[in-house]
Amino acid sequence: MKVDTYLFGSIEVDPERIITFPNGLVAFEKSRRYTLIQEDAQGSSFTLQSLDEPGLALQIVDPTTLGFHYELQLSDAESSLLQWPAADDVVVMQVLYKKEIDGKADIVPNLRAPLVINLRARIGLQKVMENFRPNVTLSNLVSAV
Repeated sequence: MKVDTYLFGSIEVDPERIITFPNGLVAFEKSRRYTLIQEDAQGSSFTLQSLDEPGLALQIVDPTTLGFHYELQLSDAESSLLQWPAADDVVVMQVLYKKEIDGKADIVPNLRAPLVINLRARIGLQKVMENFRPNVTLSNLVSAV
């Protein structure tokens, strides 16, 4: 399937690489089909490219590369939506966004609404946490392990 995108021009998307978010994402509820694009095979950052809205592309990252570790509890409804995945089939990703800090633009992760994706079924959801009190472990990536 050929898709015209804003960032990457015209790209060929294998139907086996389409990830569906049945509920969409926050502020992008109508865009439900995405594909992951990784420009650097060594990198941990991906572009989540919408197939429904070619101008929509979100930068996402594995939270462990930023020193975060989530322990999320999914409701029965969320587990059902993800088709009751095995733990090994699930990845958690953070959406990055631009934020003004002291008059300077900075790129920060959205800690309150990680993406949870069942890689085997290629289906995902955005876990929006009203009260941000999950078990999040912060690692000091500067010090030697």
